Amino acid sequence: MNVQWYPGHMTKAKRAMKEDIKLVDLVIELVDARIPVSSRNPDIDELGKQKARLIVLNKSDLADKKKNEWWKAYFQDKGYQAVCLDSRSGAGIKAVTAAIQEACRAKIERDRKRGILNRPVRAMVVGIPNVGKSTFINTLAGKACAKTGNKPGVTKGNQWIRLNKNVELLDTPGILWPKFEDQEVGLHLAFIGAIKDDVLNLEELALRLIRFLREEYAGALERRYQIELEEDDYDCLKQIAKSRSCLLKGGEYNTEKAASLFVEDFRSGRLGAITVEYPIPTERKMAKESQGDGPDETGRKEKGDDGR
Repeated sequence: MNVQWYPGHMTKAKRAMKEDIKLVDLVIELVDARIPVSSRNPDIDELGKQKARLIVLNKSDLADKKKNEWWKAYFQDKGYQAVCLDSRSGAGIKAVTAAIQEACRAKIERDRKRGILNRPVRAMVVGIPNVGKSTFINTLAGKACAKTGNKPGVTKGNQWIRLNKNVELLDTPGILWPKFEDQEVGLHLAFIGAIKDDVLNLEELALRLIRFLREEYAGALERRYQIELEEDDYDCLKQIAKSRSCLLKGGEYNTEKAASLFVEDFRSGRLGAITVEYPIPTERKMAKESQGDGPDETGRKEKGDDGR
């Protein structure tokens, strides 16, 4: 499955970010906790290389808790401040506030020695489409400051938002990069909804997701749809269509509609807390070797927390 999506407004947004980066002290990069590598725009490291950095593992409620901690440690080992966050409920927001101050501690200390007091930290909030930047800002501010939406492309331009006397945020549009060298990256982005569905083949996307869940989250499909899995992925999709009453005239299965509903079930967490990527391959191997007797109610293994 070949996935590419880079609308023209992203080029303009990237140019604006290059201009504005000189105005900030800190780059807050939101990633999706289910795919922390694939949801990182590689251009951001170059853009923010001279700035303090904070990685926010957003939507952590939709990902495996154990793997969230693995990823947090992974980024911290690379020298970033890192926190896990569910920006919709606000769980983890206090840790974000503390991490902002810690990331900019050197800058704050330099200002103090120069006699510059009470100058707010200026932070640029960046990330790919649909990673939750606007919801994050609104939760951090405690009020609606930025437009939100459950689809990519809601934020169209940069806007400054003053949180309090200590922090000012620059909200930026979600941007991807012109070409995904690794198509697994494009696939993972499509899984979470970072790419507009109208440029995707949702049936093919659903089949790839079914294959992943069968291999890594045994029992998730059976519990959600009350089905017995078939050997063939497409037959599984037909079983999901039957479970969700996706039928055409004559009793044929509407697999296109079933695919759309199934992918949305994954994105919303109705299939359980699922992480698609592991920090390093050895941890994936270790987890699989230490599998428990069976998955819990979220589709995870009790002991091995099996995923990818």
